[in-house]
Amino acid sequence: MKDLKESLNMLNKHVKNNNLKKHMYACAAAMKDLAKHFGENEDLWETVGLIHDIDYERTADDPEMHGTVGKQMLSDEGYSSEICDAVEAHVGRVPRDTKLKKAIYSVDPLTGLIVACALIRPEKILAPIELAFVKKRMKEKRFAANANRQPIHDSVEMGIEEDEFITIVLNAMKGISDKMGL
Repeated sequence: MKDLKESLNMLNKHVKNNNLKKHMYACAAAMKDLAKHFGENEDLWETVGLIHDIDYERTADDPEMHGTVGKQMLSDEGYSSEICDAVEAHVGRVPRDTKLKKAIYSVDPLTGLIVACALIRPEKILAPIELAFVKKRMKEKRFAANANRQPIHDSVEMGIEEDEFITIVLNAMKGISDKMGL
């Protein structure tokens, strides 16, 4: 398996937008903590989180190719089919038939929603954000309207309650708040 250092180098090579990088770091931290929760391979899950949007800038003008291009890019670099398939599955157009695929599909929009929660607060930091605040904002359709709520609700497909899922992701993000600037 490619190690995290190689994946970080690949991220820095293909991703220029700093906010996108921060999103990918958030997903990596969340995936690692979810792997720990489920007793899964933490390095594998963290890698998927770190590089899941590797093609985002490349496919900006053709969003239907997002995930598919990423899968091919990673395959060309020698990443395992497990990682490549999870990257493709995170956008929701192919079956999510593993816990890893279900996790990245649900983590991706939740990290964005949590960042939006932090940014509307006067402090603009993650520390004071709590589960109840995230859940309240999730119910507001106009709040972070681009963050699709359905994948977050679908987290139960992994065998975890939604509140526990949100809490794990939120705490993982708080753990790297300095790296995210939040």
